[in-house]
Amino acid sequence: MLQPLSLRSRRAVTAASGVLALAALGINAPAHAASYGTPTIALSAAYLSGAVGAAGDPVVTVTVAQSGADVSALGVAASASTKSSVAGTGDVTVTGTGATRQLAVAAHARGYTDLTIKVTGLGGKTATKTLHYAASAAVQNSADTRYLTGSSDASAAVDVGGGYAVVADDESNTLRLYSRSASGAPVKSWDVGSALGADKEIDIEGATRVGNTVYWTGSLGNNKDGEYKSARNTVFTTTVTGSGAATQLTVGGSYKKLRDDLVAWDKANGNRYGFAAGTADGEVPKQIDGFNIEGLEFAPGSTTTAYLGFRAPLVPPKGGGKALIVPVTNFDKVAGSGAKAVIGTPIELDLGGLSIRDIRKNAADQYLIVAGSWAADDNSDPYALYSWDGVAGHAPVKRLDLPTADPGGWEAVVDVPDLTVPGARAQLITDAGSADLYGDGTEAKDLDHAEWKKSRSVWFTVSG
Repeated sequence: MLQPLSLRSRRAVTAASGVLALAALGINAPAHAASYGTPTIALSAAYLSGAVGAAGDPVVTVTVAQSGADVSALGVAASASTKSSVAGTGDVTVTGTGATRQLAVAAHARGYTDLTIKVTGLGGKTATKTLHYAASAAVQNSADTRYLTGSSDASAAVDVGGGYAVVADDESNTLRLYSRSASGAPVKSWDVGSALGADKEIDIEGATRVGNTVYWTGSLGNNKDGEYKSARNTVFTTTVTGSGAATQLTVGGSYKKLRDDLVAWDKANGNRYGFAAGTADGEVPKQIDGFNIEGLEFAPGSTTTAYLGFRAPLVPPKGGGKALIVPVTNFDKVAGSGAKAVIGTPIELDLGGLSIRDIRKNAADQYLIVAGSWAADDNSDPYALYSWDGVAGHAPVKRLDLPTADPGGWEAVVDVPDLTVPGARAQLITDAGSADLYGDGTEAKDLDHAEWKKSRSVWFTVSG
């Protein structure tokens, strides 16, 4: 005999029947936690470098999702830090509400920490990813400082318009395209080694642009062990198409005997500069009487005569010696089509006992020269910025002493503003390859992760 249902039971049956009826009509029943999938989280980079007190540090894009849930309902935050003295959970800021968010870290101290980044979805479900974070120390001029990550050995740079520059690295044959206003990884990169037949580093140290052609030069010197490596005896061109973030580069011509031409020219002129001795087997390039080119720029009003700026030797090779420039009068054909170099009359500049680390001019033939020691790989010797008119016999003028308290040696100037305009600013870049950025005794060039390698760019006021 059937027993009558209680009021509570009758209500339960009625509710269940209603749900079945809605389902039969194709209308969704109320969602339950079991209908939500496990959230997913992805980081655009697993390794990130920042700096204490930095402006415009790199950010990471966080992509999240959860099946059955509106993505705007998902929360993203740092949930743990292995070393909060470097950066804690409260130092991580996440902005945005959609499927992609932007994550930034504000560092407290130099060092490393692993940050756990957590997405919290509906139904109490979560997922995490680890961000391996490294912070370098605070620097002077932090508001005007940006970091070029992915490489630590910046050695030459050329402006390509739209707020971007192509930067060379003397430890690789890769050219990288960076924003000039934001810290972060390169937008694009080009490995030019295979196109140039160079299986070892070219040791790219100088660059300049004429129209859509960029001219590049290796150091032409021996390696640090005093050995001749043919790849370093390379000058070449790239053709620029587009500008800004859309810039493209194509390798053009090259020449691999410019060093030989310079040595032969010097021998024919009484070994005035000691090029043969400086390039001899066993001679290292970074000595006062060595052989090492780091600057490249065209002469005033010329698109054919290029100035080769020497880091070594000094003239004469002793304290207080002058910096050396050797003109190559057919450089466009040397680098562009492999013609034998024609050498012009050398120029000796008084840079206060310093040598040339880079030289750059603008369309008005106003030059800036980055001057540094023939020996320095770090900041143990002074650096200075000089202006010049490019005319032999005219003295350069010191614009400022460059700060040396922070890691990295000054290596490149991107372009030259109108130096007659008060408050004109120029952007300079350091080679930080020998720097211990994170306080663990590891040189930047030897760090395990490219994302932690970086060079530093700084804007300086160069006219009063």
